Order: sequence, then C-alpha cells, then structure tokens
Amino acid sequence: MRLLSYLLDGEARYGAAVDGGVVDLTRRIGRDYSDVKALIAANARADAQDAVAGQKPDHALDQLVLLPPVLAPEKLWCIGVNYAERNAEYKDNSDLPKYPSLFVRSMSSISGSGQPIEKPKVSDQLDYEGELVIVIGQGGRHIPREKAWSHIFGMTLCNEGTIRDWLRHGKFNVTQGKNFDRSGSIGPWIVTADELDPRGPHDITTRVNGEVRQQDTTERLMFPFDFLISYLSTFATLKPGDMIVTGTPTGAGARFDPPRWLKAGDVVEVESSRIGVLRNTVAAEQ
Repeated sequence: MRLLSYLLDGEARYGAAVDGGVVDLTRRIGRDYSDVKALIAANARADAQDAVAGQKPDHALDQLVLLPPVLAPEKLWCIGVNYAERNAEYKDNSDLPKYPSLFVRSMSSISGSGQPIEKPKVSDQLDYEGELVIVIGQGGRHIPREKAWSHIFGMTLCNEGTIRDWLRHGKFNVTQGKNFDRSGSIGPWIVTADELDPRGPHDITTRVNGEVRQQDTTERLMFPFDFLISYLSTFATLKPGDMIVTGTPTGAGARFDPPRWLKAGDVVEVESSRIGVLRNTVAAEQ
C-alpha cells in the first residue's frame, strides 16, 4: 500500500495511491483515524487496505497538492555520513565513525513531492541530498537489533536539502543549515513494509535536471536500518510516525570542484525502484 497526504480545497486529507489515482481514505475511515500518523499508531493498515479494496480512484494524482506523508511526526531524525566513501569526502584523514552522526529537522523545513523547495535569499549554497527514509510503526525504547525490523511501518524518500555555508555558523552543530523553511522534501508516499521488505537491498538515485549525481545501495550502509533503530531507541523513545532519514550517498553538489549548487528552476529527483520518485523544482525565496 502507498499512503500519502494531500491538500483538497485547503484541507489536509490522506489516501492511498492506486493505479489511476488516489482513493480518499479521509472520508472512508477518517472517523476512526484522523491522518496517516493516527492510522500508523493504531496499527490499522488492514483497515486501510479493506477501505481501498475494489474502490475506484477519487482523485487524479497529478491534480493534488502533495504533502509530506506524515504531517506531524514527533521526531524527524537525520543521519549523516552513512554510506561507504562518505567519510573520505571530508578529506580530514579521520577514522571511520564508530557511531552515526545525528541531527534533527523541523517539519517547517520540509515540502511534499511536486511542491517547490526554496533557495533562501541569504545563501547561494542550496544543496541536494537524496536519502531513504524509514517510518516507525511500533514505537519503543531499548529496541534490540534483532527485533528492530518489526518496528518499521514502511519507507519513503527525502531530499535532505542543505544550506552549506550555514552548516558552519556554530562550533558544534549543523542545525541552522538543515532547517531553512521549505529547503527539503519528503514523499511522495509511504510504501508499507508488507509490500517492500525494509531489509532490502534498496537502491537510491538522485538526479538534477536529469543528470545522475548520486547512486548507491543500502548494501553499502555503514550503519544499517536495524542498527539505527536500536541506537536511537537507546536514548529516546521512538513513536509511531517518527521518521529516520538514513543518510546520503557520495556526490552531493558541495563535493564537486567547483561546487554545483542548486538554482531556481532546477528539478531534483530522488528515486528508489521499489518506492517511486520524489520530484521538486527549486524556487527562489520571495
């Protein structure tokens, strides 16, 4: 099942993407589950599947304004330096990390698929980072690795847009450069774990204006999904709907010589063959 959130007449709604469009679940089961996060928390995937079965689409997908699939996760974790060779890109002669680099993003920094991502007025260094996202279904604390897979509800995609020069404003943090309004995106939908095994392997490709810039596979992750869930839940309780953005491969714009920053009008596509395509056009902040 492919679950998504969208705007209709100014109202946030949710549904399931099917052949030919979108089945609106808000009107069918919304009395029980107000949004995708509530459906996840109730472990109600079967109810959604029953509601979709045999239904014709209510809307054409290309006529909807898509939102991030989970509108208000309690936590949006982001993992840095997680694919092979990523540590070497920093050219600082450092050893491979023993633990993942970690930061958080606010949902105000995230747009939906098909919506603009924003190049801010104060910087020309907007960069792309294509990433796979795991969505937590069953929450928990101190989750052992061998049980971590059962806590994944599904997967989606992220362009973890970054304002590179603002990463260095603080001595110890990157939060500023990772949280500009509408600088990144998540979507287009969550593919549930019954339809794609989170264990993978999963491919990830990022294109800018059709040119492949990043390409890799989860077989080359330094910190696999089950490790991340176990590690994060050691210090924080994971909640249904929480999202973990699992790291970007080599090939971001900052790593070219000279750097290749995004500009207004550029189209960024993040694709994984078993999930789909997250597509956004860059717009200049007004």
